[in-house]
Amino acid sequence: MTTTRFELVRNPFGRLVLTTEDGQVFENVAPARAFPVQAPQEGIALVCSDGKEVGWIDKLDDLPPAIAALVREELGGREFMPEISRIVSVTSYATPCTWKVHTDRGDTEFVLRGEEDIRRIGPDTLLVSDIHGIHFLIRDAHELDKHSKKILDRFL
Repeated sequence: MTTTRFELVRNPFGRLVLTTEDGQVFENVAPARAFPVQAPQEGIALVCSDGKEVGWIDKLDDLPPAIAALVREELGGREFMPEISRIVSVTSYATPCTWKVHTDRGDTEFVLRGEEDIRRIGPDTLLVSDIHGIHFLIRDAHELDKHSKKILDRFL
């Protein structure tokens, strides 16, 4: 079901409630991005707790500011994908190894299990998965500093 006009509010329990244009009410809905890396502000489904899509957002910026803020807040609480801005060091060029990195969420270390945990998801974009399944994004490998590129090239 695709809904273009709707009301979205947070109930007293902190859950999102969607009311469609035709008056249907769906409790406990959650936003889910269709393309979280390539187009994070476009193509957002609103799904019920059973996984059924009950609403669709073409562009987040086209929503009224209050509704857009609710959706952004909910996505921010559910999604965690730090963006790597610099690779400081690695313990070894053989895997598994520990990477020390700077991200948009602060400095951290993680264990890379194997080279297969670095995946290309675009011409310049990489997704790095740590041993716990946390995904780290390198939005543009060409934008990294020389030291970071040198380390990354050893694993690609």
